[in-house]
Amino acid sequence: MEPIPEAPGLAPYLAADDVIDHGHPEVAATAARLRHQAATPEDYARAAYVYVRDEVPHSFDSGDDRVAWRASDVLATRNGICYAKAHALVALLRHEGIPAGLCYQRLTEDDGSDPVVHGLIALRLSGTGRWSRQDPRGNKPGVDARFSLGEERLAFPVRPVLGELDYPALYAAPPAPVLAALRGAADRADLASRIPDRI
Repeated sequence: MEPIPEAPGLAPYLAADDVIDHGHPEVAATAARLRHQAATPEDYARAAYVYVRDEVPHSFDSGDDRVAWRASDVLATRNGICYAKAHALVALLRHEGIPAGLCYQRLTEDDGSDPVVHGLIALRLSGTGRWSRQDPRGNKPGVDARFSLGEERLAFPVRPVLGELDYPALYAAPPAPVLAALRGAADRADLASRIPDRI
């Protein structure tokens, strides 16, 4: 992927809002537990990533019918799809002063059909001088995402020959199609029918 374009400033990637509510007690308590085992900001970022990847199951894998979208709710219910898990990880990072934003990919089936938008994040650690994408979707057979500040270890490397792509924008808040799908869904099955096919 091409480098993420430089943002006009880091303040939007540290802000709280209704979705990335990093001032919420649930986010603060989770961050405190993770901070306790982290000696450096990189250690904390890795711990937060692993926590969201491994301890918050992807609802399409677990079969959980609840639809969480606010970061605090995702952490409280330990449930969410890729978008929701990205919101939770961004909130945990911003709570500790690590700039983080939302990224998206357009993915398809192996034959190029049924495109969907997949959510992940990018963070910027002081001293690195660049944004690093991370995918907390959750691993399963065929998916092996890892925290990496060097070579990307994402859940789904894109296949341009199938029309897949990495959207280059770095979002401070979820784009409207993503948020509409999450907020409008009654349950997991309904959400599956609402996932956007483009940003």
